[in-house]
Amino acid sequence: MSTEDLRFGVVGLGARSRLAKHAHSPGEGSRIVAVCDPVEAQQQAALAEYPDAQAYADHTDLLDLKLDGVFLTTPDDLHEDPAIDFLRAGVAVFVEKPLAITTSGCDRVLQAAYETGTRLYVGHNMRHMPVVLTMRELIQQGAIGEVKAIWCRHFVGHGGDFYFKDWHADRRRSTSLLLQKGAHDIDVMHWLAGGYTVRANALGGLTLYGGIADRQDRSGQRFSEFVSEDNWPPLSQTGMAPVMDVEDLSMANLQLDNGVLMSYEQCHYTPDYWRNYTVIGTAGRLENFGDGPGDVVKVWNSRRSGYRADADIVVEIPDAEGGHAGADPRLVAEFVRFVREGGATLTSPVAARAAVAAGYAATTSLRTNGTPIDVPPLDQALIEYFDRGQTR
Repeated sequence: MSTEDLRFGVVGLGARSRLAKHAHSPGEGSRIVAVCDPVEAQQQAALAEYPDAQAYADHTDLLDLKLDGVFLTTPDDLHEDPAIDFLRAGVAVFVEKPLAITTSGCDRVLQAAYETGTRLYVGHNMRHMPVVLTMRELIQQGAIGEVKAIWCRHFVGHGGDFYFKDWHADRRRSTSLLLQKGAHDIDVMHWLAGGYTVRANALGGLTLYGGIADRQDRSGQRFSEFVSEDNWPPLSQTGMAPVMDVEDLSMANLQLDNGVLMSYEQCHYTPDYWRNYTVIGTAGRLENFGDGPGDVVKVWNSRRSGYRADADIVVEIPDAEGGHAGADPRLVAEFVRFVREGGATLTSPVAARAAVAAGYAATTSLRTNGTPIDVPPLDQALIEYFDRGQTR
C-alpha cells in the first residue's frame, strides 16, 4: 500500500467545503492540492486555508490533474454532472448529500460509478453522529425489539437564514427542502429501520417566509455574511431570496419495503434547532432528548405506565471533536481510507439514492395534494455492485 499523500481537490467552496480541511495533512497521508469555485472571493478564502493549492473556476480544469479524489461540495443541482465527469476521469468522488436533486439524477451517478469502477462516496455525515450511533446500537442490542415505526420531528430554527436567502429556496436548484434537508433524516430513519421507502405521501406549503416582501440577490456573498442568531422573530427577516418557491413546513408519511412505517415533519421557523426521533418496536420505545453531547437517549421497555420521566435505560450522548458532534472528521477519515484501501463504509450510495428517492416522491406528493407516490426501484445490478463494496 502506498504511503504517499493522496492528492485531493475541492469543488464548490461554500460553507460545507470546510469539511475538506480534515483531509489536509501534508506529509501524513493526504493533502488538498486544488480548489475550485466560479466566485473569486471563494477561491481566495480557500487559498488562505490551503496556500500551496492551485485555484480554478471550472471543475473540468481539475479532470486532468491526476487527483486521487475530489470533494464535491457545490450547490445540490451541481452534484450530478460534475460527479459523473470525475467518475469517468477515474477520480474517486465524495459527493455531499443529497447525491442529486432527482431520483433519475442519482441513478445516472450510480450508473457512472458502476460502469467506470471508480469509487463513489456520499457525505451522509449523520451516520457518524453520536446520537444516531447510540440509537442504532440500542436497536441492534434488542432494547426495543423489532422496529415497527419511526417518527422524526425536525425543528429547523435557523431555516430563514440557512435556506431562504440563497439557492436552497429555488426548487430548480434543490427540488425541495423536504428532499434537501430531509435526506439526512430519511437516511437515518432508513438505517435504523433496516429498509427503504417504497411509497410516500405528504402535505406542506410556504406558510411563513413567502409573506416577506424584502428580497436580495446574495450570489456574491459568503454564507457567514447573512446568518445571524439575532434574526428573530421569523417575520422580522429581511433580504430573502429573489426566488423562493420551496416549502417551509412539510409533513411526510413513508412506507418501507420491510413494512416499517415512518413519519417526518420539518419546520423552518421554530425558535429551537434540533431533531427528535422516536423509534417504536415490538418490545419498547426509544427517543432522543436533544441531539448533541450531554443530551440523552431514553428507552422505555420494562412495563406499561402513563408518562414517566424515569426511563428504563438512559444513555448520555458522548462528545467528540469536530463539526456535527465529531461526525465530519470521522466522515472524511472514512472517505480517505476508502480512496486508499476500499472496503466497507457506514455510508452507502444505494442508501443515499433511497433517501433522495423518498424525498423526491414525498415532494411530488406534496405538490399534487397528497397523492401517494411510489418510488421507482433501483436496478438490481447496481444494488449488488454497491453492496459488495464497489467491487466486481
